[in-house]
Amino acid sequence: MSAAGPFDPPPGVVRDLVARALAEDLEPLGDLSAALLPLGARADARLVARTAGVLAGRACAEETFAQVDAQICCDWSATDGDRLEAGAEVARVTGPLASVLSAERTALNFLGHLSGIATRTAQFVDAAAPLRVWDTRKTLPGMRSIQKAAVRAGGARNHRGNLSDWVMFKDNHLTALGIVEGVARARDMWPGRTVHVECENLDQVRQALEAGADALLLDNMTPDEVRACVAVAERHATESGTRRALLEVSGGITLSTVGSYADTGVDVVSSGSLTNSAEVLDLGLDIDVLSP
Repeated sequence: MSAAGPFDPPPGVVRDLVARALAEDLEPLGDLSAALLPLGARADARLVARTAGVLAGRACAEETFAQVDAQICCDWSATDGDRLEAGAEVARVTGPLASVLSAERTALNFLGHLSGIATRTAQFVDAAAPLRVWDTRKTLPGMRSIQKAAVRAGGARNHRGNLSDWVMFKDNHLTALGIVEGVARARDMWPGRTVHVECENLDQVRQALEAGADALLLDNMTPDEVRACVAVAERHATESGTRRALLEVSGGITLSTVGSYADTGVDVVSSGSLTNSAEVLDLGLDIDVLSP
């Protein structure tokens, strides 16, 4: 695998995910169809984007080919984060024909899924500008690192990686704790951690600000409701002489509506749809067979 870049997930995660994906495809007897191909036959293949989008998942594809056969060579003409036109050549893949065919579907599954996330993310980033865009924890079990890497490739940034990153009180936490008690206990128990509070109305915003929360998630609010919350947060920061809490807007925001929040004064918009609603980007491998 090539050196990790800013849009790559941890190499160990990639190796493990690819190994499990290949085991799913090849155990217990291997690729029965590929085993029937002429010995010595080689492939010279073009990896092509069938539709326009943003590339992500290169590390997973490289690892797939490497685990199947070290003789497979991938010569990339695009890298994660690149915007692709329909018909663009992404890579040239050469090596033993049987090995290339055995690796093809797994490599394309990773590339298509992750490029789909990067493509949707880029669309969201464009529509939300100048708001920053974050993802959420709405990811497939076991695939969070690679999905969040694809989000970065699409131009957005990552929210919490997991529940240990920082303290975040959602509505169900607050039914048991309350905002004031929750923030106080978080400060006592985890003094070095960010404290993030979900708010559904202005009263909760005021409580969270007075309690000293670092960040507020404004949940399922209209743009006008968000503007009112921003005004309250700005006033609180001025009167208290403290830095204004980070303000995140989330909940039910779509590609068609996110632009209406761009001038509300919030800092960031988050959406689970970046990872849980992205369509697969259509990429294919066009293979020329070289006779042995």
